[in-house]
Amino acid sequence: MRRLGVADSLLWYCSASEFLTEGELILTKQTAKPIILVDGSSYLYRAFHALPALANSKGLPTGAIYGVVNMLRKLQADYQPEYMAVIFDAKGKTFRDEIYPAYKANRPEMPDDLVRQIEPLHAVIQAMGLPLLSIEGVEADDVIGTLAKQAAKESQSVLISTGDKDMAQLVDEQVTLVNTMSNTILNPLTVVEKFGVPPERIIDYLALMGDTSDNVPGVPQVGPKTAAKWLKEYGSLDEIMARADSVTGKVGESLRASLGQLPMARHLVTIKTDVPLPLTLNDLRLREPDRESLRHLYKELEFKSWLSALLATDVASEKNEAAAASNDKYAGYETIFTEAQLKQWCARLQEAKLFAFDTETTSLDTMCAQLVGMSFATAKGQAAYLPFAHNYIGAPKQLPRDLVLQTLRPLLEDESLVKVGHNLKYDIEVMANAGITVRGGNFDTMLESYILDSASPNHNMDSLALKYLGWRTISFQDVAGKGAKQITFNQVPVETASTYAAEDADVTLQLHQTLHPRLVKEKGLNYIFEKIEMPLVAVLARVERNGVLIDADKLRQQSRELEKRLQELEDQTIELAGKSFNINSPKQLQQVLFEDLKIPVLQKTPTGQPSTAEPVLQELALDYPLPKVIIEYRTISKLISTYTNKLPEQINPQTGRIHTSYNQTGAATGRLSSSDPNLQNIPVRTHEGRRIRQAFIAAPGHKIISADYSQIELRLMAHITQDTNLVAAFVQDLDVHQATAAEVLGLPLDQVTSDQRRDAKAINFGLIYGMSAFGLARQLKIDRHAAQNYIDRYFTRYPKVLAYMDNTRKQAHEQGYVETLWGRRLYLPDINSSQAMRQKAAERAAINAPLQGSAADIIKMAMINLDDWLTKNKVDARMIMQVHDELVFEVADHEVERVLAAVKEYMTKVIPLSVPLTISIGSGDNWDAAQEAGG
Repeated sequence: MRRLGVADSLLWYCSASEFLTEGELILTKQTAKPIILVDGSSYLYRAFHALPALANSKGLPTGAIYGVVNMLRKLQADYQPEYMAVIFDAKGKTFRDEIYPAYKANRPEMPDDLVRQIEPLHAVIQAMGLPLLSIEGVEADDVIGTLAKQAAKESQSVLISTGDKDMAQLVDEQVTLVNTMSNTILNPLTVVEKFGVPPERIIDYLALMGDTSDNVPGVPQVGPKTAAKWLKEYGSLDEIMARADSVTGKVGESLRASLGQLPMARHLVTIKTDVPLPLTLNDLRLREPDRESLRHLYKELEFKSWLSALLATDVASEKNEAAAASNDKYAGYETIFTEAQLKQWCARLQEAKLFAFDTETTSLDTMCAQLVGMSFATAKGQAAYLPFAHNYIGAPKQLPRDLVLQTLRPLLEDESLVKVGHNLKYDIEVMANAGITVRGGNFDTMLESYILDSASPNHNMDSLALKYLGWRTISFQDVAGKGAKQITFNQVPVETASTYAAEDADVTLQLHQTLHPRLVKEKGLNYIFEKIEMPLVAVLARVERNGVLIDADKLRQQSRELEKRLQELEDQTIELAGKSFNINSPKQLQQVLFEDLKIPVLQKTPTGQPSTAEPVLQELALDYPLPKVIIEYRTISKLISTYTNKLPEQINPQTGRIHTSYNQTGAATGRLSSSDPNLQNIPVRTHEGRRIRQAFIAAPGHKIISADYSQIELRLMAHITQDTNLVAAFVQDLDVHQATAAEVLGLPLDQVTSDQRRDAKAINFGLIYGMSAFGLARQLKIDRHAAQNYIDRYFTRYPKVLAYMDNTRKQAHEQGYVETLWGRRLYLPDINSSQAMRQKAAERAAINAPLQGSAADIIKMAMINLDDWLTKNKVDARMIMQVHDELVFEVADHEVERVLAAVKEYMTKVIPLSVPLTISIGSGDNWDAAQEAGG
């Protein structure tokens, strides 16, 4: 017998010959609470199919684990059991397979996404302190039945948690079933209500019906109603068989034809209650959870809320136990109140050579934020908070702000001292407001995390502390409150603020010590971090602080005109709908489109309602006028709320400019995103979008320069694939879409029509995003066969493009990620998902990600080089925006020609490729004029 650490893990994997006898299975101490027996196998499958396909950042499926553990936690919370066990089916055949070799023969193999979850699920259950059993030769039902019977003999009540109807045969006055997922209870009374027969007749009931999922033969045409009716009339299966001749009709014929197999069916559906087991019921007593193992498992599986709750109880326990400060993880923190302390800490920072620092301010807006204090950490657990602007009534005396800044300036501006921060760009900008330029070969733990795991949605410090350190940090809400009652940091009591702020620095340093060694081991990732992302931090800080000048009056005038157009569109909707309705209400729009106007439903929402999403309306707009009007209404309404009304409100009163915030961790591909305001989504090709760009103006005596990469992703496709025809088109400076049409259609270049060029453009860009024949057919409005024929001809002319796509998909499936030219990894958690739609979406992303990611790397390197050139040459110009593949500058009139030449040089020569990089570049009084001048 393999009995694995009974005292520690209580996990059995045993064979039938190794068990204790029935008489040894006793409970030596009775308990008033029910013994809970959990049908783990039943819940495992149900959770897998019922819950979303969750996965952690490494691509490990976690949905079934989450569902089962959540159910176990609920059971424990609801019943507070003292005795409990979770029972799973063991691998291999059981005695039922010997009786009937076709037993469960129709069941498919367990999905790989589920197989991968079993081992970590078992580990979590063990760490929770729950006994786990899996007995060879029998099923989980039989183990549960045996335990239930033996407990009942000891006058113990039993609660079986399951979703399996077969278990109803075990119900009696002492055994109850609960379905934790549906919160339904089965006792002797409710079994009759549910099945129409009492528990003692469930076996006969199941034998008559058979079970298609287990391939148990029953009586054809006999379902629940007939089985219950016969048992009520005849009393038992034996009586039904004995009087089979009296049953009339076709169902009677089926019964008589099945008489030979009914005894076997009854045997198959009967749960054994005499299985020899390797334990006593006393062994089912719950143990204390292994909190360290749970912390590790929750971190790996990324169950952050459970990890946070676990750590919170740990902290509470520590505080209760830690009368001695030496045991407190905050024992090494101090608050700097005196000049002597400040000098002492400056000496420590100087000696450390590398230290973490963080700023505490009054606002998240860097242009408005006022410094309240700073924190530092030089080693794990060794941190300090330096307050100097807490100004609530009764605040302790603090060092003067000017003295603090004057003392710290040499350290923060010393290039030989390395600073570690989390979201360091924010701290750099806040210190710049105070006149200090942070220098040094710095590190940002937010970026370290992002580059290691770009697929993760969260790189905030609280999440990373949980994930990598198992540390539940003090949240801002913990110290400042929530909602309307939240106070600014300068109002937070210093004693509270000090621990919070010092912890920020301490955790940041520990994260760096954890993450950076992992980066160093990966050459490509470390290159991205050292040569692209970290140098970009200071560049973006300057771009944000530079800001963009806005003509607010022009935007307000446009708002008035757009509001007028909006009213016209609203009137049109009333006319087309035949009544007034709220255009912004999906429910009312559904009624008008699909009930009143009888427009066909093309797609439904997850809740089964007709969809009014943008793609659906665009398709309907091809044939119906109202959807077309709705689309225009939505577009204009969004322009007003997001730009023409909003941008003037976001002008900083001190600078007279708007200052967006660029996010380096917002997209898995490495592209930058911007917020407050988002400058990435202003429409490019519409008249209204162009007018908004006209409001982005140059200061007097200056011009706007716009430089936009041309077809950069297609050029990267040519470089990466080295496809002869595609490379030739770019090297010869041909119109690539015209050249594609000529290649695919077998035409001379000068005979390609504008429609043929448009179709070629659709496939050129579509294939970058993994477009299928179906998608191409919809875009070109041709049948699917014609679209597939076009794609086939395309790949005949560009065979290496097809090879790239096939190889990239294969690589993604094998390693779970793809890479850019410089080694940025783009993880694809769903690439091996058992759900076909998720897997196909991941494959499309795999094809595009190296292209889009490489394009992002290129423009970032161009930004770094151009910022360096502008700074070193003291050029009267500044970079003010980055939008997708475009850089925007504000340049003094006398510097325009010089900057145009430099931008073209640096952007096109940023990296050697086998095809030329080209840009559209021009200058003008506003952003739109500059783009127009660039063509």
